[in-house]
Amino acid sequence: MTLAALIYPSIDPVAFHLGPLVVRWYGLAYVAAFVGAALVLRRLNRVWQIGISDDHQIDIVLAAIIGVIVGGRLGYVLFYGGSEYLTHPLRILATWDGGMSFHGGLAGILLAGWLVSKRIGVPYLQLVDLGAVGAPIGFLLGRITNFVNGELWGRVTTAPWGMVFPTGGPLPRHPSQLYEAFLEGFVLFAVLLWLARRRRADGMIFGALLTGYAAFRILVEFVREPDLQLGFIAGPFTMGQLLSVPMLLAGVWVLTRAVKAEKAERTSRAMTGDEVGE
Repeated sequence: MTLAALIYPSIDPVAFHLGPLVVRWYGLAYVAAFVGAALVLRRLNRVWQIGISDDHQIDIVLAAIIGVIVGGRLGYVLFYGGSEYLTHPLRILATWDGGMSFHGGLAGILLAGWLVSKRIGVPYLQLVDLGAVGAPIGFLLGRITNFVNGELWGRVTTAPWGMVFPTGGPLPRHPSQLYEAFLEGFVLFAVLLWLARRRRADGMIFGALLTGYAAFRILVEFVREPDLQLGFIAGPFTMGQLLSVPMLLAGVWVLTRAVKAEKAERTSRAMTGDEVGE
């Protein structure tokens, strides 16, 4: 029986050529994501009146770029690479061949953020709150380019919006890249922007980012095809889900502490008659 499916809108993953240089949409998505996040950080720095200088903002963005790329690549090699990189270690440097891990990138950017926060004298949770708001821009663009590349597709489905991907066999599959783009990108960005309309207790927005991303990732992984080289890790669960569980727990913990701190501050202001409405 042939299942009905939408036509996959195949797009050339190469955006353009500059002589011998091949510029791919995936690379452009990274550039656009960092530019967007930098603009959000710049805007919030003024709105929250933190006072980070322009030079230090550049330092933050450069640290984030290094952290994401190095952490994302090493995370992929450790969590998803298997024995391939043990036999060919120089391939670790071949980032142009693909292979980046979100969870590795997160670890990298958090470490880079901690180092730069010490250098510029900005509290760590305050700094990661600033960076958290713009992060979903990268999630959105990254998942859209996964769709453009025809990679990381979902499991076989009978849903009317299933698609036959060029590398996914003859049966229609969930366009799970678009599910993640919507939830981890659009929805999460809207939630964090709403939270960021005023200054929050340190860690609240970061905690919301961790909690929201992890919850959405765990949910979508139930319809996303596991990585071929790994398959299911524990019963019906994937590596992405297992890595997201500690992220979810950490996010809930950070978020809960921030909510309690904000409630305590409001109570203190109310008792002293200094409470101001939003």
